[in-house]
Amino acid sequence: MKKNPLQSLKKVQKRIRAKVRGTAERPRLSVYRSNDNIYAQIIDDVQGKTLIASSTVDKDIKALIKSGNTCDASKLVGEAIARKSLENKIQSVVFDRGGRLYHGRVKALADGAREIGLQF
Repeated sequence: MKKNPLQSLKKVQKRIRAKVRGTAERPRLSVYRSNDNIYAQIIDDVQGKTLIASSTVDKDIKALIKSGNTCDASKLVGEAIARKSLENKIQSVVFDRGGRLYHGRVKALADGAREIGLQF
């Protein structure tokens, strides 16, 4: 019986979300990586609300990049979400890699956010 990659990803996501919870003091930085773009959200799981969001489809980031599926684009998204969160007085978050490996575009987004001053 062949494994479905999507089912495996959902299983890993479920295992991570059981351990990683965002609060008002330390919300969750959730990363979703598609083939063409990367999305980041800062979420308060207690209230169930997205506080801040940024992605490669935002107008300001899209103007700076050629393609949304590069590490450079991911780094820009990480920097943008970090700036927005620091403006909203959020300095520390819990990182949720969305079931993906901490490698490539996911790592670039995290590094970009850390460079601006977001702590996780």
